[in-house]
Amino acid sequence: MRIHQRAIVLQVLKGGTFRCHLRDNENHEVNAYPCGNMRRHRIVLCAGDEVTVELSPYDLERGRVIWRQSVE
Repeated sequence: MRIHQRAIVLQVLKGGTFRCHLRDNENHEVNAYPCGNMRRHRIVLCAGDEVTVELSPYDLERGRVIWRQSVE
């Protein structure tokens, strides 16, 4: 069972990881990495992008970015 949360990318870190701030929780930040499809299709993430993060119920400090919200 996975937990999906909307988040905002705060910082791009080394090694292809990102520091993301969850929108629903005011003080919760996670380290996230892009999923395989995002790497395969070369989807670029920048600071300020709105994304969907998938979290495991066992470790709420790490996650995986599964979707980048479209900017319009």
